[in-house]
Amino acid sequence: MNCVFCKIIEGEIPSYTVYEDHIVKVFLDVNPDSNGHLLIIPKKHILDISEMDSETWNHILKISKEMRTLLEKSLHIDGLTLIQNNGMVQEVKHFHLHLKPFYKDPQTILPVQDIYEQIKKKITL
Repeated sequence: MNCVFCKIIEGEIPSYTVYEDHIVKVFLDVNPDSNGHLLIIPKKHILDISEMDSETWNHILKISKEMRTLLEKSLHIDGLTLIQNNGMVQEVKHFHLHLKPFYKDPQTILPVQDIYEQIKKKITL
């Protein structure tokens, strides 16, 4: 399979992983819209929401809450937007949930490595 997210899961492509368990992997987007922009992906290749089973979906939502807390503690975010695209607007054809932090004061997008180091200091999950 030529899926970039499957390659990240398999370790063929490196990622800035902030959380991982037997169901999901969470990592920083390498082309972030804001500092701390995370992606949650299921380890099983699932195309989009139409193929998502309830157990995986509920786990993704649970992890998204934990990631919100992590972003609040590590980056002091002021809000969070969750985005999930399907069909023609889905760039990578592997389900993924974007967690895009919001900051009330404008932020310069920092290098992903710098954001990763800030988040790593607060990982207690």
